[in-house]
Amino acid sequence: MHSPMKPQRAASVRSSGLLLHITSLPGPGGVGDLGPAAHAFVDQLQRGGQRLWQVLPLGPTGYGDSPYQSLSAFAGHPLFVSLEVLVQQGLLEAEDLVGAPPAAERADYAAAQAFRLPRLARAAERIQQPQHAALRADFEAFCTAQAAWLEDYALYMALKEQHGLQPWYAWPPPLRDRHPEALEAARQRLHNRLHFHRFTQWQFFQQWRALRQHAAERGVRLLGDMPMFVAHDSVEVWTEREQFLLYPDGTLRVQAGVPPDYFSPTGQLWGNPLYDWPRMQQDGFSFWRRRMAWALTLYDRVRIDHFRGFAATWTVPAGAPDATFGQWVQVPGEALFSRLFDVFGDQLDLVAEDLGLITPDVEALRDRFGLPGMRVIQFAFGSSEPEKVRPYSFPRRAVVYTSTHDNDTIVGWFRGDDHVARQDTARTDQRNLLEYLGLEGCEPVDIHWQVIRLALSTVADTVILPVQDVLGLGSQARMNRPGCAVGNWGFRLLPGQLTAAVLDRLRRLCEIYGRA
Repeated sequence: MHSPMKPQRAASVRSSGLLLHITSLPGPGGVGDLGPAAHAFVDQLQRGGQRLWQVLPLGPTGYGDSPYQSLSAFAGHPLFVSLEVLVQQGLLEAEDLVGAPPAAERADYAAAQAFRLPRLARAAERIQQPQHAALRADFEAFCTAQAAWLEDYALYMALKEQHGLQPWYAWPPPLRDRHPEALEAARQRLHNRLHFHRFTQWQFFQQWRALRQHAAERGVRLLGDMPMFVAHDSVEVWTEREQFLLYPDGTLRVQAGVPPDYFSPTGQLWGNPLYDWPRMQQDGFSFWRRRMAWALTLYDRVRIDHFRGFAATWTVPAGAPDATFGQWVQVPGEALFSRLFDVFGDQLDLVAEDLGLITPDVEALRDRFGLPGMRVIQFAFGSSEPEKVRPYSFPRRAVVYTSTHDNDTIVGWFRGDDHVARQDTARTDQRNLLEYLGLEGCEPVDIHWQVIRLALSTVADTVILPVQDVLGLGSQARMNRPGCAVGNWGFRLLPGQLTAAVLDRLRRLCEIYGRA
């Protein structure tokens, strides 16, 4: 079968950016949001010579607060809605912000919900007042334009609330199986909650558009993150069950995960449903076309998480005790991306997250479409095959990270203090790194700046630096520990922590290496 030519890409500009999720922005309220602190961070990016801001997935989260287990592939997280912006619009009073959880170095999702959600409900009621006719017209236009996903999302969220936040597959069968008369009765019964969820989505996307415009005016592009899988308990799986490998009652037949790897000796069970790929291919991958079209309205570039899953997915029986019971199952990734490039063409500016067990078929799929992969400095100094992983071998078409949201900070990794069992490995990595940098026998106090300089000096087009690495923070500041279900996604900046001196030093390095 003849294969079309690989998409041609324009030469990329050398650039760098910072990785910081919205929840990690500083300020009161329990978690960061899309208000003044987000706009101020864009200004800091500009001062630091950065062209990119990478965020994690933006959707509403469930148990564990993981942005990779979202209740919707299209909705935005209500906790990201800035109450300060609502005050500016006249939908809240300044007094409504009194008593907010104070700024802290750890996110407090429970406190954020307890404080923010009642005030969002208050604003949703006030938009009905006559003096807010212009805002109400914009709100109604948004609801009409986004009805294809918004109506199902609002109903799903209202039903979850009514059923004590139970997953949809635990609801009574008429609602679980979407009987039309049961859904219509629910819409009538839950009218006020539907209005609330529509309102929060309008505000989220209104505020996101304003932030993206602010970033564009300052030469900063937004790099988003698209998870390969969607959560089992999500509105998309509830409404499009035929796209997934499920039993008739909605329970999993198989689940996604990864085999044993660097992060876990028994692999990881993710609990996501797997796609019915033959069914998806029959309808021209409509589900993926809608997801990508939406992502392109939000971001300038899109990182595709778990890219290796588009060549083959680690498929584990639903009841397996761990991921060692899985097997690789082939996926029609070439057909999918061919279709996406046919539809979106040059609009697609994708990054392939190709970490982990990468086989030749994954590399072929990535290269077939000319996608940059990822290189992580932390993974470059422990291999017995240095010629394949050392920074001198990084390709130009790549995105280089000092660390990612899934592994330790540079300082924590260098010290090896995150886990006692890894201290021997850390000492080997430390020795190899210092030799590479010409610092044998030294104990540099600014190792994070040494590694940042190393990343920026590579030939790779793009470098992304987690803010924790720019600040030289230790293991206590890491964002996620894969395989650990609690205690993640909590890192937050403190007000004033990212100083002008740090930003100016970063900018100077970017100027030296042609990235400012």
